Amino acid sequence: MTTQDKTAPNESTLTRAANGIVIGMARHWLAIFNIVWAIYLFTPFLAPLFMQMGWTAPARVIYAIYSVLCHQLPDHSYFLFGPTPIPQEPALIAGGMPQVASLLVERSFIGSPAVGWKVALCQRDVAIYAGVLLAGLSYALVRRRVRPLPFKVFLLLVIPMAIDGLTQLVGWRESNWLLRTATGALFGVAAVYLAYPYVEDAMQEVLESELLRRAALQQQSHDGARAAP
Repeated sequence: MTTQDKTAPNESTLTRAANGIVIGMARHWLAIFNIVWAIYLFTPFLAPLFMQMGWTAPARVIYAIYSVLCHQLPDHSYFLFGPTPIPQEPALIAGGMPQVASLLVERSFIGSPAVGWKVALCQRDVAIYAGVLLAGLSYALVRRRVRPLPFKVFLLLVIPMAIDGLTQLVGWRESNWLLRTATGALFGVAAVYLAYPYVEDAMQEVLESELLRRAALQQQSHDGARAAP
């Protein structure tokens, strides 16, 4: 038996396993997406919970990971286990936040027993990913009937967040948690109904192609078995 003959069964097994994974993902992509978004959304809330429990090491790991993905400014974030979930700057300073003109220093403040502990995602990001998750869950009910959101409509739904964020960034005005939540959630929902119908179509094409390929292979195997003496 040659080396190729010895490895062929293993290659066939790996191929079948890989094809099975492809089919599974094509069939259950929406559930996979929703689970991933749920984990991404709710993990930042574990950071203040861990701090309250005294588990500072895993809490700081979460803060560090999400700091790459979010600005985590304290006055733009929710706080848990304190007097209010939306403390303003004077309360944050009284609770230990450094009063300096450096956003890098300010964003490093994760809270204190007096003010509570910061969620590792800012208010707008919480709203965006909550909108993505809720829209993904609702999409499961209409996925066979809904078409992609027209891009012009998507842009209209994004404009409120762009205006709110940009005017705050340049110093014309200061936003608040309610506006950040409303505009962020609107963007998250719009993004799902723009993108998910295209993902659904692509996954259906992958699934149909793979099932047709399997059927052709089975037919070839059946024909070969009948032709064998």
